[in-house]
Amino acid sequence: MSPVNPVGRRQALAVGASLLALTAVGACSSGHSAAELKVTGAYIPQPALADMAAGYFTVTNTGGTDATLTSVTSGFAASITMHSTTDGRMRTADSFAVPAGGKLVLSLGGNHLMLMDLKRKPLAGEKVSLKLHFRDADPITVPVPVKPAGYQPGK
Repeated sequence: MSPVNPVGRRQALAVGASLLALTAVGACSSGHSAAELKVTGAYIPQPALADMAAGYFTVTNTGGTDATLTSVTSGFAASITMHSTTDGRMRTADSFAVPAGGKLVLSLGGNHLMLMDLKRKPLAGEKVSLKLHFRDADPITVPVPVKPAGYQPGK
């Protein structure tokens, strides 16, 4: 029987431990453990007023981790607030959850954005850029089309 080389054994153990760690990192990053967000159906109806507009969209999370929409910014508006609507009552919201495997829907009569102090009144056919900021996910910049007043998706 040949003697065990302690240095060689330590190197082999170190290499084995490194490979195990890399495999674990790869498994976490290649699976659906992170939030995977996609924004669809975004639009802003052409507003009646020159300084205020509403915004709507859907965020779908196909990942395995919840995300939270914490704010929305745009060079087009001085401020953008998020509003929840429950039982016909509108309230300012600090954030909106985007559950793993679920959706966040902002829609007419429901949760929505309010864009305040607009640089100018947006017209139907234009696009406004919104940047969505999330906890637990990277920001997403969305080109949002301005639709005619009274626009209703799917109709």
